[in-house]
Amino acid sequence: MAAAAERTDELVREYLLFRGFTAALKQLDAEIKADREKGFRVDKIVEQLQQFVQSYDLAALRDYWSYLDRRLFSRLEDVYRPTVNKLKTSLFRYYLVHAVQLFALQAESSRMKKEELEVEQTVVHHKLPAYVANMDRLGDSELDMTCNQRSTAHSLQSRGGFLSSFLSQSKKGPSRPTHPVGASPVQTGSMLLGKKEPTNHQSAKGKEGTVSCKDGKSHFTGLVAGESSSLQQRQKRLQEHGKERKELLSKGTFQGPSAEKKTETSIAEAEPCSELHAEQTETSTKMPGSSAEAVGVRQEQPFIVLSQEEYGEHHSSIMYCRVDCSGRRVASLDVDGVIKVWSFNPIMQTKASSISKSPLLSLEWATKRDRLLLLGSGVGTVRLYDTEAKKNLCEISIDEDMPRILSLACSPSGASFVCSAAAQSPVSHMDFTVINSGGKSMNQVPGKLLLWDTKTMKQQLQFSLEPEPIAINCTAFNHNGNLLVTGAADGIVRLFDMQQHECAMSWKAHDGEVYSVEFSYDENTVYSIGEDGKFIQWNIHKSGLKVSEYDLPREATGPFILSGYSGYKQVQFPRGRLFAFDSEGNYMLTCSSTGGVIFKLNGEEKVLESCLSLGGHRAPVVTVDWSTAMDCGTCLTASMDGKIKLTTLLAQKS
Repeated sequence: MAAAAERTDELVREYLLFRGFTAALKQLDAEIKADREKGFRVDKIVEQLQQFVQSYDLAALRDYWSYLDRRLFSRLEDVYRPTVNKLKTSLFRYYLVHAVQLFALQAESSRMKKEELEVEQTVVHHKLPAYVANMDRLGDSELDMTCNQRSTAHSLQSRGGFLSSFLSQSKKGPSRPTHPVGASPVQTGSMLLGKKEPTNHQSAKGKEGTVSCKDGKSHFTGLVAGESSSLQQRQKRLQEHGKERKELLSKGTFQGPSAEKKTETSIAEAEPCSELHAEQTETSTKMPGSSAEAVGVRQEQPFIVLSQEEYGEHHSSIMYCRVDCSGRRVASLDVDGVIKVWSFNPIMQTKASSISKSPLLSLEWATKRDRLLLLGSGVGTVRLYDTEAKKNLCEISIDEDMPRILSLACSPSGASFVCSAAAQSPVSHMDFTVINSGGKSMNQVPGKLLLWDTKTMKQQLQFSLEPEPIAINCTAFNHNGNLLVTGAADGIVRLFDMQQHECAMSWKAHDGEVYSVEFSYDENTVYSIGEDGKFIQWNIHKSGLKVSEYDLPREATGPFILSGYSGYKQVQFPRGRLFAFDSEGNYMLTCSSTGGVIFKLNGEEKVLESCLSLGGHRAPVVTVDWSTAMDCGTCLTASMDGKIKLTTLLAQKS
């Protein structure tokens, strides 16, 4: 690697010398001379990332990460993909925290500056007279003389300065105070309330000073008489305005009784002051309402839809649509036997495509080698398909008497997989007459549940199905592969112990077939959807104990019907997953006639709460999947017109 780096450096030197970039050549030589490791410099990459974060350059940070992902991370093995995704998430979270801290500091600094400005505007700075500055140096006799001089000095102020404010403050009626420079109306109102008592005290002292100085009284008699009439008119006009504002505020519908009482009280206090304080009271009363509305909106949206893309390479109804364990690729299967393997990050692109000569009925990703697909056919065979080499690695025959491979499930360890085989059904799953004929028992045919080794592709054992062998429609493992839950055509849910390879418990779950089963997030319960339209949660520690039960619409459970012109109707019975959970098991994605619908799971409520409708489809959605391998959840909804919608969601953490 070091030799390759040296050769590359020489080529870059020759190129810069050929182009005449001498400054760049000098800088390159300096960097190479300072480079001691002579190889891949991780510290330089980290330093560059930190520089972008500290300079708050989000665009440059995203571009640099895209470059690293394209040139470095995309060439790693699939097993490192979750680690790279976590690194990306942590990096952008670090940027967000750094930016929030900066904004918080800036907000705190601006708030402190604003408070200092308010204090400077509120406090009126008066120049202290000489007698106050030298108060501590005066004796008792000199202090009495100084007090008399202070009273006389207050009465002989100029008519344009202190007297106008003195007369306006000595009146009990409201008046518009003089605004300080740069003061807002709200600050002025608060100043007026805060200076109420000192003003009355100062007014009383002013009256004493006027009585003691008769010359000053005769000098200002005309001025007082002229201004008193204008002040009375102003007082009357402000009182009428305050009454009108009081009536308008008392008629508001957005406030409760307590809020109306507070408003009346605040307006009653504002009448002897000014109309500016009334505006301040009105604004402060409206603030709690607006904040409550904002909180309500935030609580109603647990997810944010970041994007929605469409994959339209299929031309017939979708049967299966599954994301692999790394969250990077999707495998989809339609009723014509067309298999598509495609990626969606960073762009939507088809990686592999195959057409099966025999009909395919089931599909499942292998867990450890996630490049492999398990495909179950309608002629009793299971194929192992390599999505990168685009070829079949092997094909095994299950049972000629039970040719329909209805379900496949690979264990989390990747060492084995279970296979559900069933006999031919007398009812076609594309026949519309079965819906009206009520043929529940007609689809209850014999079946087998087999365990196969993934490496040797040999059968290990056959599970016992009590009370009689029946077709198993759906299967699911728990997180470590120790438990297997199945749903059968007889409406019974069976729980198997994979260490003992026997059925631990079973119970009658639905009236009709069981279409889909899944473990809950804590794996203490299992969920099932059946032909009876019920979505039920079961306790696996007590056989048949029902935790919760919900009624789902027919469009969420099937059979799915697509109507066309001239009475044409296409019917499809459920094949793939009918519901999927988010990363924490609090929300569930289901099918609908126009797209996926996300419900909030709450055991205390009897009705599911719809949180978000994904939409985007013109035909009924027949299968869903929810991948949580990436930081942002990826929801897949596949419909009967061959369209697959990929919706990227961002969860809002409360």
